[in-house]
Amino acid sequence: MKFILSLFTLFSLLCVNFAHANLLNIAPESVEAQAWSIIDAQSGQIISEHNSHVQRAPASLTKMMVAYIALKEIEAGKLRKEDVITATPVVNTIMWDESQMYLKAGEQISVDQLLAGLIVMSANDAAVTLAEKISGSVPQFVARMNQEAQALGMKDTHFSNPAGITMTDHYSTAADLSMLAKAIVKQTPEYLYYSKMPSFSYNQHFHHATNLALKMDPTADGLKTGYTKAAGYNLALTAERPTLNPHVEKRRLIVVVLGTPSAEKRAEVAHKLMNLAYTYTRDEEVIPQQRLIAELPVIKSTLKMFKVETQQPTIVTTSLYAPTTPIDLNSFDLTTQRIHLVDANQQVTSVEPLQTTNTHINIELNEQHLTAPLMQVMNLATVSIYQNNQLIRSFQIENDVHIEEANIFQKIMIWFSNLFSFFSTNDSKVAKLYPLNQG
Repeated sequence: MKFILSLFTLFSLLCVNFAHANLLNIAPESVEAQAWSIIDAQSGQIISEHNSHVQRAPASLTKMMVAYIALKEIEAGKLRKEDVITATPVVNTIMWDESQMYLKAGEQISVDQLLAGLIVMSANDAAVTLAEKISGSVPQFVARMNQEAQALGMKDTHFSNPAGITMTDHYSTAADLSMLAKAIVKQTPEYLYYSKMPSFSYNQHFHHATNLALKMDPTADGLKTGYTKAAGYNLALTAERPTLNPHVEKRRLIVVVLGTPSAEKRAEVAHKLMNLAYTYTRDEEVIPQQRLIAELPVIKSTLKMFKVETQQPTIVTTSLYAPTTPIDLNSFDLTTQRIHLVDANQQVTSVEPLQTTNTHINIELNEQHLTAPLMQVMNLATVSIYQNNQLIRSFQIENDVHIEEANIFQKIMIWFSNLFSFFSTNDSKVAKLYPLNQG
């Protein structure tokens, strides 16, 4: 594995990612789902997707947003899992044929029980009860849902109810639901405590978890199932597995499948996509943390050079699949965790994952120097990562720069210093680069 580094920048406060071509080219006709998305939770990269921006009915995958907001309220100290809520007549709006905990107005129930009912039972009465408790009314909570969706970048999503009831203006996409899933595992990981529960009972109503993938894979711990006639069978699945990479000890993937024909099929398809991605992609640390990359000259300040160094490691997901032909998902064997191809002579060959990847980085510095005073967020660099000369990830790094301007006395001293440095071989006005060598 060889990396070529041109330039990088200081620690980022804001990092905007841009997704590029699929790392794994999976033949859509081999996947029994109308739409899907596979993403790596660490790098945020798309591993594979199909129809991922097509708006569809999310069904009860909607409740991921309800739980996300509720858990954020708990994190903020505005709500506690131990809080006991008195159910209001809002529970009477739930129809007899909807998934529910069978709450009655005036009944008392804890937030913890409501979250379990929401995620495991997919209870619509839990959804509206939490919505009313958090925002005062269901319509106000729906507005909050849409605000959170926009904040996460879910551009093709609009919520009209907290339960996932089919409505013309209630829609999302596989890509957007993947964004929500990534936010959940990173910002509100307590969600996984509920989503990996095999069952939950309340008031003698017992419910087995409908995420059948939990039984297929001990590393799976979420996230949510959904079904309506309009949506078909949906599943957001995530799993975390250990790696042999000392830089990335654990790896989490997220798979969203929409519009599958049955509960069994959604689990089977999602589980197979998950295992395929684990086998034929990996995470690599391309830039370590706390590495000095460059120094930018600073004008009109006592600070001569602004140190450009990494504070967090940069992780990239790369493909380990060499053949150029599209992948037939049916050719992936779960037992051997390998794709088996049949040649013209009917000979079966196993495709082994690549051991090395041809990856390089191009980092373009957007500023050649900095002029004091500076008290602002600045876009200092564009990072582009390529595999086999194909762009697989790029992102902008924005930096909060605080540099004070020198006073008049200090400026005179700086002028004399620059005058003498003009005759020196060490020109402090030129950016100093410190290449990153990787083997």
